[in-house]
Amino acid sequence: MPLAPGTSHTSDFAGRSWSEAWTEGRDTPGDCIPPSMVAPPSPPPPPPDPQFVLRGSRSAVHALHFCGGAQGQGHPLLLSGSLHGLVHIWSLQTRRVLATLDGHAGKCVTWLQTLPPGPQLLSQGRDLRVHVWDLAEGRNAIVDSVCLESVGFCRGSVLACGPQRWMLAMPGKGGDEVQILEMPSKTSVCSLKPEAEARPGMPMCLQLWQADSSPLPLLLAGYEDGSVALWDVSARKVCSRVACHEEPVMGLDFDSQKARGVSGSAEKALAVWSLDEQRALQVHGTHQLTNPGVADVRIRPDRRLLATAGWDHRIRVFHWRTMKPLAVLAFHSAAVHCLAFATDGLLAAGSGDQRISVWSLYPRM
Repeated sequence: MPLAPGTSHTSDFAGRSWSEAWTEGRDTPGDCIPPSMVAPPSPPPPPPDPQFVLRGSRSAVHALHFCGGAQGQGHPLLLSGSLHGLVHIWSLQTRRVLATLDGHAGKCVTWLQTLPPGPQLLSQGRDLRVHVWDLAEGRNAIVDSVCLESVGFCRGSVLACGPQRWMLAMPGKGGDEVQILEMPSKTSVCSLKPEAEARPGMPMCLQLWQADSSPLPLLLAGYEDGSVALWDVSARKVCSRVACHEEPVMGLDFDSQKARGVSGSAEKALAVWSLDEQRALQVHGTHQLTNPGVADVRIRPDRRLLATAGWDHRIRVFHWRTMKPLAVLAFHSAAVHCLAFATDGLLAAGSGDQRISVWSLYPRM
């Protein structure tokens, strides 16, 4: 990583030459080097260029997801969802589209997720549908669908519950509810409605997870009022709620090993928060950004880096433990809507400029 620019030190010689000060021993030799002999600090190297760029979505990119070679390909794939309702399956080897899925009636695709362990894909669109696609052996067929109660901006979340079972969280009816289904049976587990006095508004982002110490499912939800809440799904109650932002929470991610999370909003700040053993959320600090609007936040799988997607066309990269800024990637010419990390650390970013940039950043951190 580039080092911070250094600073030169000039001694106060009180009218003496630097050689006289050296002779008198009142300054160390390192302090007595004349300014003319001090090399100027080297500027930090410029941010890297993308490893490659994928073009061909033909509309703004709003969803990204890396997955294994589900179509008989031995190499990882990148899935993208577009403003015009198409899902593109990209080969990272040829950097071309392998297949295009058209199932959302021309409405924006907002979320993509593959299901373990088989080659099935979930796609959520603003047509009020979550589709389950079968991608095995070259097939591109919708095998099931779930109707959404609210169009909103909220992306779904999934949690594996067994070899062939998984839990789906998605926006519910009434605007402020989250609906939990067991899949593939589509059995309703519960509907999580905030307490009447809380009034957090619509859920904006969701993340289902399980603590290592308990098999019970938990849900983190970011809300329209800028708060983040932790739900106990089994008990159907809020364990904790904390005010993180003054504007709607647009994206969040959670590091379950460190019990530490991050959220971004329409304002120009990131909030870093933690979860204690009593399941209480606490904000540890905020990191101010240059411009407002964070569309997405993602922690790299090795928990070393954090990336943010900005309305100002920028991707910002931070050291996750220290929140030290590492890079500002100014490649795109429109807002960056979504991010995804691959298991090997590759970062993909989708933008309103219809391009997907793929980056290899700090691989040895």
